[in-house]
Formats: sequence, C-alpha cells, structure tokens
Amino acid sequence: MTYDGLIVGLGNPGTKYARTRHNFGFMLADRLVAHWADQPGSSCEVRNARLNAELWEASEDYGARRWIVVKPQTFMNLSGQVVGELSRKHGIVADRILILHDELDLPLGTARLKFSGGLAGHNGLKSVAAHLGTRDFARLRMGIGRPEGSEAMADYVLRSFLPAEWDLVGQALDAALDAVLFYCREGLTVATARLNAR
Repeated sequence: MTYDGLIVGLGNPGTKYARTRHNFGFMLADRLVAHWADQPGSSCEVRNARLNAELWEASEDYGARRWIVVKPQTFMNLSGQVVGELSRKHGIVADRILILHDELDLPLGTARLKFSGGLAGHNGLKSVAAHLGTRDFARLRMGIGRPEGSEAMADYVLRSFLPAEWDLVGQALDAALDAVLFYCREGLTVATARLNAR
C-alpha cells in the first residue's frame, strides 16, 4: 500500500511523562488520531508496527489520502530509529514526513509550521535528521517557552505543564490540529499561511 506521508508525534513513553512539555508531539498525535477516527469519510486504525512504536493507518475523504501516524516508544533521543525504518519500508521520502514537536523558541500557546532548517538543540529532531540523512522534512512546532531563572533545560522540558497553563496548551493543540489537517489536504504552503494568519 502507498501512503501520502508519515506524521510523527515526538515524546517519551509512559504515564510519568504523559503531561510534560516534551510530550506535546504525543498529545497532538493523539488528537489527530481521535479526530480521524470520528469523522465521516475518514478512518484511523491501529496497526501492529513490529517496531517500538504506536502506529495508526489513517485515511481521509473515503480513502483519497492515506497517512501513517506514529508515536515512537524509544524515548525522545532515539525517535529517529522508527522514523527511518518506516520511511525505508514504505518508500516515504523525507519531504513527505511531518514531525510534531515541542519548541523552546516559541511562547506557550503558539504553533508554527516550517520546512527544513536548524534543529534548535532538540534531541528528537537530531535523531530524526540522523536516521533520514537530511534535515529536509516538515515540522509542526508547538511553543513551550523557556524556563525562567536558572532551571536546567532538561528539567524544564520534562516537567508537567502547570494548571494555569492548560488553557494555552489547549489553544496550541487546537491550532496545531487545524494546521495538520490543512497540511494533509492542501499541502505545507497553504497550511503555513493559514496557521500564521491565526
């Protein structure tokens, strides 16, 4: 079977990390799967990946477009292993891969699309780029902001969102879900313009 692309939510497995900043990509992947499972003309079914990953096969518009959605279960800094394997197995080239991830350089509540470019020190993106052999893939970046004071970056990204932050988390996830759906239907340029106009 051929696919229109691969959508990868980045995060860390297990309930310990479920509500942390570094798991924004997992949160968005879960929303996307739930959306497609509930829409007329769409479907989203769990597949046995035989990989260290949670995997779904999604279709839209009565099968007109098909996507693989994946949440690697390897921990963040090894995420690229699964991405590389799925890319090779299904012949999905890097520019048809969309990575969903947290972004320190954007304020909480914002989401932005970009193609290629730097990795901003993100270990998940570094792993993906290493296993694909290129940085030329699309990213949906969801802002988490930077820590105040002297808190170590590693501690900050692995800390749960604060109760007062969940409204902004919800706003970012709503905007990001809309952007992913437009990306799938209309492509990166249209989705980027729509997201930036919000």
